[in-house]
Amino acid sequence: MNSTEFAIKWAPVKLRERAGAQEHFLDLCRMLGVQTPAEVDPNGEWFTFEKGLDKSTGGRGFADVWRKDHFAWEYKGRKKDLSAAYQQLQLYREALGNPPLLVVCDLDTFQIHTNFNNTVKRVYEFDNADLAINRATGDSDLTPIQILSALFDDPQKLNPGKLQSKLTEEATDLLRVLADDMREWKISEQDIARFIMRMIFCFFASDVGLLPKVALTDLIEINKSKPADFRMYLSELFDAMKDSDGKFLMRDIPHFNGELFDDTYVPPLIADHIALLEQLQELNWSDIEPSIFGTLFERIIDKRKRKQLGTHYTSREDIELIVEPVLMRPMRQAWEREKRRAKAYIDWQVQPESERGSSQEKLREILSRFIDRLASWRVLDPACGSGNFLYVSLALLKALEKEVIVFGEQHGISGLIPKVHPRQLFGIEINEYANELASTVVWIGYLQWKFRNALDLADETPIIEPLQNIARTDAIVARDENGKPTEPEWQDAEVILGNPPFLGGKILRRELGDDYVDALFEVWGDRVPREADLCCYWFEKARAQIESGRAKRVGLLATQGIRGGKNRAVLDRITETGCIFWAQSDREWTLDGASVRISMVGFDNRGEKTSELDGIEVPTIYANLRSGRTDVTKARRLKENLGIAFMGVTKGGSFDIAEDHARHLLEYPNPDGRANSDVVRPWIIGADITGRPRNKWIIDFPPEMPIDEAALYEGPFEYVKKTIKPERDASRTTASKWWIHERPRIEMRSAFHGLERYIGTSQVSKHRSFAWIPTTTLPSSSVIVFARDDHYFFGILHSRIHRLWAAQTGTQLGTGPRYTPTSTFETFPLPHPTPNQEADISNAAKHLSEITEGWLKPPVGTDSSLESKERTLTNLYNAPPSWLTVAHEKLDEAVFAAYGWPSDLSDGEIVAHLLELNLQREPA
Repeated sequence: MNSTEFAIKWAPVKLRERAGAQEHFLDLCRMLGVQTPAEVDPNGEWFTFEKGLDKSTGGRGFADVWRKDHFAWEYKGRKKDLSAAYQQLQLYREALGNPPLLVVCDLDTFQIHTNFNNTVKRVYEFDNADLAINRATGDSDLTPIQILSALFDDPQKLNPGKLQSKLTEEATDLLRVLADDMREWKISEQDIARFIMRMIFCFFASDVGLLPKVALTDLIEINKSKPADFRMYLSELFDAMKDSDGKFLMRDIPHFNGELFDDTYVPPLIADHIALLEQLQELNWSDIEPSIFGTLFERIIDKRKRKQLGTHYTSREDIELIVEPVLMRPMRQAWEREKRRAKAYIDWQVQPESERGSSQEKLREILSRFIDRLASWRVLDPACGSGNFLYVSLALLKALEKEVIVFGEQHGISGLIPKVHPRQLFGIEINEYANELASTVVWIGYLQWKFRNALDLADETPIIEPLQNIARTDAIVARDENGKPTEPEWQDAEVILGNPPFLGGKILRRELGDDYVDALFEVWGDRVPREADLCCYWFEKARAQIESGRAKRVGLLATQGIRGGKNRAVLDRITETGCIFWAQSDREWTLDGASVRISMVGFDNRGEKTSELDGIEVPTIYANLRSGRTDVTKARRLKENLGIAFMGVTKGGSFDIAEDHARHLLEYPNPDGRANSDVVRPWIIGADITGRPRNKWIIDFPPEMPIDEAALYEGPFEYVKKTIKPERDASRTTASKWWIHERPRIEMRSAFHGLERYIGTSQVSKHRSFAWIPTTTLPSSSVIVFARDDHYFFGILHSRIHRLWAAQTGTQLGTGPRYTPTSTFETFPLPHPTPNQEADISNAAKHLSEITEGWLKPPVGTDSSLESKERTLTNLYNAPPSWLTVAHEKLDEAVFAAYGWPSDLSDGEIVAHLLELNLQREPA
């Protein structure tokens, strides 16, 4: 049978759906030359008619025809409503394995709806007459036979290809041009933001059928060269959308309500603006991804964030990573329990007739009660921004609700009412644009979910509501009626989710101002250390919500630094009063338009029975977001370790200079004959240890040097006066002596007294390595230094035992753990060796030091396959040669002996032994 014969046969057929469907499909297979379901799959496991369980009401299954990973197909009688058939497929698509193509057909017209993940939706449509001609129709380059063949051979041929994210970015690019152009016409930021949000909603409403599409199209087309008329008619449309009985251009307009259309203002526009709106209107707004769009739109409108525009954004999958375990896991577990309970009532058709009605009612009660539970859970995002976390939470709750409703349909329980709604979502957002945008994003997401699942978008009146539960206020500092700082109230909610702002404790005053920071410290006292990152305040507030019974579960994002230092105090409190049940310790994320590394933390009041760290189930998650048998967060600082390790200098200005400038200053004469070498010295940062030295120098007046004495170093002082003083005057420095470094580390300098060298390590490095540094060289704050000059101590630091402790107690930052004098070294229990053991360690360390130095700096003229710039400690430890491995093994044997431990201990055993020693020693 060819396509013409097929069309001729089926042209006059007026059979009902059930009578004609299977023969129509079999003829189609013969025409295309493909095997029928029974020919290739006689057991009906992956290609079959009537796919699915028989409904308990005696109805058919999920789809008239189904082929796994290819399509689901639903027939209707000739000239019947195909949208109803598509709605049926939408209802059961998950139960059918979410096939990439959904096909509906009335024996004449074919509609193939794409259902590929994260892509723009597309519908291929043709009829039997088109099939006979077999010519491409519409905007497709494929003929009807090619389209039908792809259903069987290669569904990917029908993939629209354009990702939702790309479509969203395309829309955002046009909106950015529109916003920038409107700014040139002196339209206020608030008017631009509100107008664009209204237009976004109108475009979306038009593309999903809530607004008559032709109304918006005609409005733009007819008036694009008449800005005054365009403004007048658009204002009339806005007025109709807020009216309960609105009409526009003789067409009925649904009642939208909501605060988005509480006035009809349209800002002054020119023809260029309308031309941009025409381009925007041509996009398919039904496919805009709210979780991306909100962020990108926020960057367009908020002038502080415009520099962040680019390809980086937080995807829905990123957000789901934390929403799933915190919000959805207990819900999914509860649903599995309810399904087990429902099993007793599912097979009611085999029960005596007198008991059937009772079983059905009990099954309906179980399902209805669970839907009520889904609809009762409130979600709070206390830093909601553009509403991404709220939208994703709503979408996941709606998806589970649909699963419950489909389960009921499968087992004869129809008419279950969906109740999950935006009213369950609460937010806190102080930014005016983001606050209103969050409401718009949530409503678009809600309506889009209904549209994609072929549900009635106008079944609620009004269609949208004001989301007054997104509060425009500060989440961590409030003011009482007298203006006194106080802790704000948060909405009660079962689940708290979100991405609070990151801001390092050292720059709080610079970014937020003294008044705000003073109020912050007054409100929170010692509950949050003053040096902590800003996000820690959200963690402490959420912890208190759980402790007081006003929340059950929390999932928040944090800077990686929350695992250590002062930040970790908030996680310590969480583990004291509750439990961290889920965490991602090191995760790539998008922050301010750039890719960064963050941590994710889920915690509760110890109700969760399982713990998952970085995707692996673990017995416990400690406050440093690690697991294992040993909780190193219990380690104490030790008295015997004090006064040895220090962070280097924080200069607080451009004191560092190039080598040629330093040489010039060193030769510069002074009036009293003193040498500038007193205050001009070599300078190193962490990268000088792990990489090749940069040969930088620094001007370093001693911490107690008065200005009159400093001025006698004429060249260095005049440079500092000209360069550093303006920087300090414009900064929020707490140091009054502008010629002295911000934090000159007086204790470190005192500890170096009498030493010719000290030991240094980069605060953050891929491999924990150490180097000798002459005391004439000043270390920066990115270098941790040890006021010791002996090989014994150098060997202890280089040992496997110490490096393992450093990895466990350091906070992950970038390429490796961050080493700190306090939490890393001062908690490390040093061995108490005999003289012979100390000598063995010293000799092994000296040998390691010499051969490492020999590799880093081979004699001049030596043949080498490595250029000098490649000879770095990082490269050496990236691929350690045998000689280095052997040297470390010999050193480790000597250090293990000093501890009195066997050298074959596992990493876990070493850490456990070290913690035991730590707790036995005298605390600081």
